[in-house]
Amino acid sequence: MSANENRLAHEKSPYLLQHAANPVDWYPWGEEAFAKAVRENKPIFLSIGYSTCHWCHVMERESFEDEAVAGLLDSHFVSVKVDREERPDVDRVYMTAMQAMGMGGGWPLTVFMTPELQPFFGGTYFPPHSVPGRIGMMELLPRVADAWRTQREQLVANGERVFRMLESLSAADERDAHAVHPFAALLEQCEEALERSHDAEAGGFGTAPKFPSTANLDLLLRRYAREPQAHGHARVMAVAQLHAMSAGGIHDHLGGGFHRYSTDRTWLTPHFEKMLYDQALIASAMLDGFQVTGDTRLSDTARGIFDYVRRDLQSPDGAFYSAEDADSEGEEGRFYVWTPAELEQLLGAESAAMFARRYGVSARGNFEHGTSILHEAQTLEEVAAAAGLTSEAAEAQLAAARAALLAARAQRVRPHRDDKVITAWNALMIGAFAHGARVLGDASLGRNAERAFEFVWTHLRDERTGALLRRWREGDAAGEGQLDDHAYLAHAALELYAATHEAKWLERALQITTVMLARFWDEKDGACFESPAGDPHVRVRMKDGFDGAELAGNSVAAMNLLRLAGLFERSDLRECADRTLQYYAARLAGNAYAMPRLLCAMDVVSHAARHVVITGEPGPERDALLAVFRHGYRPFDELLVVDGAARGPLARLAAFAASLQPVGGKATAFVCLDHTCQLPVTEPAMFAAQLGQAVPPLPLESR
Repeated sequence: MSANENRLAHEKSPYLLQHAANPVDWYPWGEEAFAKAVRENKPIFLSIGYSTCHWCHVMERESFEDEAVAGLLDSHFVSVKVDREERPDVDRVYMTAMQAMGMGGGWPLTVFMTPELQPFFGGTYFPPHSVPGRIGMMELLPRVADAWRTQREQLVANGERVFRMLESLSAADERDAHAVHPFAALLEQCEEALERSHDAEAGGFGTAPKFPSTANLDLLLRRYAREPQAHGHARVMAVAQLHAMSAGGIHDHLGGGFHRYSTDRTWLTPHFEKMLYDQALIASAMLDGFQVTGDTRLSDTARGIFDYVRRDLQSPDGAFYSAEDADSEGEEGRFYVWTPAELEQLLGAESAAMFARRYGVSARGNFEHGTSILHEAQTLEEVAAAAGLTSEAAEAQLAAARAALLAARAQRVRPHRDDKVITAWNALMIGAFAHGARVLGDASLGRNAERAFEFVWTHLRDERTGALLRRWREGDAAGEGQLDDHAYLAHAALELYAATHEAKWLERALQITTVMLARFWDEKDGACFESPAGDPHVRVRMKDGFDGAELAGNSVAAMNLLRLAGLFERSDLRECADRTLQYYAARLAGNAYAMPRLLCAMDVVSHAARHVVITGEPGPERDALLAVFRHGYRPFDELLVVDGAARGPLARLAAFAASLQPVGGKATAFVCLDHTCQLPVTEPAMFAAQLGQAVPPLPLESR
């Protein structure tokens, strides 16, 4: 560590390293900082963020690089920096605390707390000096320091009350311990809430800002698939958002991929950072939309996401990096925006004019400094008609223009890339690549998924315990894996099985799930804690309650448990799934839209499980049956493929499937409800007819 560096210089986190040269005497989260706070009887100034966070950069430039602010922090506080992506458990506790105290939430998160880590005040971004409506750091820090000297007992008592409140959030309500909460009613409540907030004009839900919120789309498309006649508008709402996002400025029309969210209701002006988890979840949503509608615009958008991730977010070892910043050269969005003069210089007048009409580039601009964010301002047909071309000819010219502009953009100063490997986010991307391999018939996507999975399995897994680690960077793996790391990776393994039909992926899904239950399961109240036990500095183990930009670990875990229980006839896994759903059903009454992905699991458990088994050796006959299954959107069906090589492993895992034999030596399909199979079929048309039969809901007493 050099003279102008602080302790963060020893860390691997790109976010912490960004602050290593601050004049603030930063400590990483850990015993050294906490012991100093106790020894010197100072409150802790906790700052939580991540390396691609725009307002984190702003607060650093304005305050943490300022000698006067640093002097106040060093005199009166012990300053601690946390990367929320490496330590989501710490972030979750203090984010929830701030929200519960009415102090807002977001990043950078600023928390003042006692040496015993009890929060008593905080907020998000604070400017260096006070402005109307917002106190500045130079005024706030002395006030907090004075309150610590004069009102310490009250601050400590307030912090302790906050912790007691946080502990109560994850406990089961004993009044509901024996109540039966009808899952169907919660599903209806969620769909009705989405109906009320649906923006029929601009797509999506609510007003600005608009997030992708793909869990909403998952629920709506499943509702439609379950009962198309009754839930036709669910399909309309989901597809409208997918189209609006694909056409809007939130979509990178040159390089592929999506920015984090839209600051306006029309999806035009994004917050420009790109997060790995968004790429994964949006790609899967686009693939689902494509399967429901057959609209190749949606599958093309998914392909663009995969191209972007492989080009810009994939490591040489096959793992996926975390994110790209919103800022470059000190300005948000600078890397992505264009002017008419730039287009004409690169494309020539005629091609530039066509491109500008299609993607909304104007002299006035729609962003800062007269620049324009690319979006589909006119349809391809309108642009072609204006140019006197066929749609095919116009698209060929536009494709050439996009390629030329992408090459030119590559010469600009790129935004910072956070190159750490997060297990949970890699798992989401692995699942999306496997999903793409299956839906698009692109084997290269499957190979990408397998390579990334093997990286995680090799570098981010404790071989002794089987537990996952959280983060890898520059050869260093660290941090205990959280619930989402385990749940998401088990889901990725199931998706890889669906794409490859190799039994090892089922075995790994079971292995990970077994470890997950051992480390996170709450035997007393049901469901899983988000963090493992044993860290004395994380005083509250919480349970997630929101499917937002990232899916709740319990939402994914519940679906995994149901799938694995049905495939392998495991009553213990089914019991864990049931207890998880009942735990959340009590909490979601009146607030069902908080966890749409969990409601998808409630829908699954409310209907008979349908399993599809295809037996026979690889070849054209089996491929024809597989093509029938893969053609449609089938979120409720589990497929097992059994041939000579797979029969041994499947006999250990799913004996009912391994017992089914081909008919007359031909590839054969079996459609089974709760392991009771219809007559075997060998003809694709008959197989399609059986798959088209609706699965009725179970009687309430059987759920």
